Amino acid sequence: MPEGKIIKALSGFYYVLGEEGIVQCRGRGVFRKNKVNPLVGDYVVYQAENDREGYILEVKERKNELVRPPISNVDQAILVFSAVEPEFSTTLLDRFLVLIEFNHITPIICITKMDLTDVAQKSSIAQYASDYQKAGYTVILTSSETELGIKELTPFLEGGISVFAGQSGVGKSSLLNVLRPDLDILTNEISTHLGRGKHTTRHVELIKVGNGLVADTPGFSSLEFTDIEAEQLSQCFPEIALEGEKCKYRGCFHLSEPKCAVKAAVLQEQIPEYRFNHYKDFLQEIKERKPRY
Repeated sequence: MPEGKIIKALSGFYYVLGEEGIVQCRGRGVFRKNKVNPLVGDYVVYQAENDREGYILEVKERKNELVRPPISNVDQAILVFSAVEPEFSTTLLDRFLVLIEFNHITPIICITKMDLTDVAQKSSIAQYASDYQKAGYTVILTSSETELGIKELTPFLEGGISVFAGQSGVGKSSLLNVLRPDLDILTNEISTHLGRGKHTTRHVELIKVGNGLVADTPGFSSLEFTDIEAEQLSQCFPEIALEGEKCKYRGCFHLSEPKCAVKAAVLQEQIPEYRFNHYKDFLQEIKERKPRY
């Protein structure tokens, strides 16, 4: 039986890219019975009824999967955040980073709309970029209007599956239009009444950019830590995980424990205070989470 990769899911159909091209497939009823939900990015075995239609018979094992956006086998996430309009949010960025780290996906931070910043905003973004780079992240400052940073971003998209994710209205679609001008993806301005972008991307689809596949995903502004346990959270903050190895007590939560290396690093400004505060807030959120049965 032929094998391929799901590159788009829409209205109950799965578009599978195989050796013979793209085949529009439906999932077998057994998937619903076994609660298997094929995702964009899945490697599948399918049976072709003809050149254009077929059925998915089997979903291969995934190396990872995301719930929002619903996609699997992701190699890296391009986390797109605007410097302004909407205002840059370290809280939201850190929520994304925690989920991406937890799923063992390589994150790349892309800060857009740098052409709209004034001198003070540029300085603020430069400081944030420095903080995240010191934590070990790749940070690229971009502008879809001036094409700032596009040459730096392009090599990261070569090979594998990259997902473009971020809040609505930050310019994900505009960035993809610069990377592949023939796409002409619909974009909308920020809603001045709501202060956020209108949703212009309504389904997940893998798009060929260079020698890689890129997913432009629906924007969203809330993320839940449903699968992360309190003991795992510190590992999703690289600089906290690194300093945490020096703590006197194993299993230190870096809250009130004595001789905590993480708290010492915050006091010495080796770890930004806002990152540590986000860690504490997220930890509290996880501890207060209602148990699932």
